[in-house]
Amino acid sequence: INISQPSFSGTDVFGYTSFLSYSTVPNITFYYEFRLKFQLANHHSALQDNLIFFTGQKGQGLNGDDFLELGLRNGRVVYSYNLGSGTATISSKPLDLTLNIHVIHLGRYLQKGWLKVDDQKNKTITSPGRLVGLNVFSQFYLGGYHEYIPELLPKGSRFKNSFQGCIFDVQVRSSVNQEFKSPGTPEGHPNSGRSVGQCKDSPCSLIKCRNGGKCIESGSTVYCDCPTGWKGAFCTETVSVCEPEHDPPHLCKQGGTCVPLPNGYTCHCPLGATGTYCEQG
Repeated sequence: INISQPSFSGTDVFGYTSFLSYSTVPNITFYYEFRLKFQLANHHSALQDNLIFFTGQKGQGLNGDDFLELGLRNGRVVYSYNLGSGTATISSKPLDLTLNIHVIHLGRYLQKGWLKVDDQKNKTITSPGRLVGLNVFSQFYLGGYHEYIPELLPKGSRFKNSFQGCIFDVQVRSSVNQEFKSPGTPEGHPNSGRSVGQCKDSPCSLIKCRNGGKCIESGSTVYCDCPTGWKGAFCTETVSVCEPEHDPPHLCKQGGTCVPLPNGYTCHCPLGATGTYCEQG
């Protein structure tokens, strides 16, 4: 599947987030502008506490590390940055959930930052302290973070979950006179990622589960959920009457070995057991 509009599945059952990582965004020390669009997977968990993008000084660390991040919290877009002398944070008004696609435009010049979300009014903030430069050396993480412990993100930027939905048309520039470009080297190409799919396009469209099996997609994992009596990657193998997953299970007791027959099965009993199902001592 060609991934042009990445879809992120949030945090999986093992606590890992889906993400893409790009090379460090250059020359954003004193000025930057970002533009992007996103589409939510749902209107509940996708709005609670979800990271959209992050880049930092070390990628992890203590309070005071420079960072730039964007996320969703309680239905609002949250934009934060720290130039080394305290965190500045702008929160939008609650998102209009009747919109299918949301548009974000944000930027910063020295200490002053601004955020524009959809048709909401532009909001501004000035970071505390005297420092004016953003020094970030980590990769640019989109949709989530390569570590699965949120506490490893710098204080002030700890979103608990990865993004849930699609993020696309991400662009950045580091000067008013520049054209917007996609992150990455070469442009638009991530260095790595995990559990990322294509928006509105499932690998299940390429997989045909047989005999009533149902294709299940979970992050980057795809499998066939087989009905009773079938097994295998595509539900093409019958379940033997003697296999543990057969329903109903065989009745051989006391360590008896189940042996399939053309019609049913028989039990081979160990020493010290007898009976049809080895149920007698």
